Amino acid sequence: MELINAINERRSIRKYAPCVVKMEEIKELISYAQKAPSWKNSQTPRYYVALSDEAREALRSRLASFNMERTENVGAFIVTTVVHGISGYNRDGEGTHLGNGFECFDNGLAVENLILKAHEMGYGTLIMGLYDEKAIKEMFKIPENENVVVVIALGKADISPDMPERKSIDDILTVL
Repeated sequence: MELINAINERRSIRKYAPCVVKMEEIKELISYAQKAPSWKNSQTPRYYVALSDEAREALRSRLASFNMERTENVGAFIVTTVVHGISGYNRDGEGTHLGNGFECFDNGLAVENLILKAHEMGYGTLIMGLYDEKAIKEMFKIPENENVVVVIALGKADISPDMPERKSIDDILTVL
């Protein structure tokens, strides 16, 4: 599949058919996420995966209620974190005006690689930002210096949603 096709065809999936995701497939997805650019090649995103039935159900229970409903039957959940206080800063601690904002920027680049590769592999994804961070950090024993950014549902789509309407280019573009 060509990249442009994946960009045009990939959608957020909110209904899944039962499936099994293999560990080898998770590693392949993470290898593509890892290729994303990052601040000074700092590579601060980290990945935690709920793959077993028990782990998936435990993670689902830590999502916002509407996302619990949308993620029944997923084959895996991928939690992305970033190592805090590195991306966006020089070695002497001087940072950009965005401060820790570069952490999420770097993570977003990695997540886009991951979800586009998942689409190519025949999987649907849903990126979620509402969850019980403390409970997820406890579940995976995530270190204090890492912040949870998103939870990604991964599985076989049981729907084929249309692309939501986008703003016009004139509404989002300023040229001087």
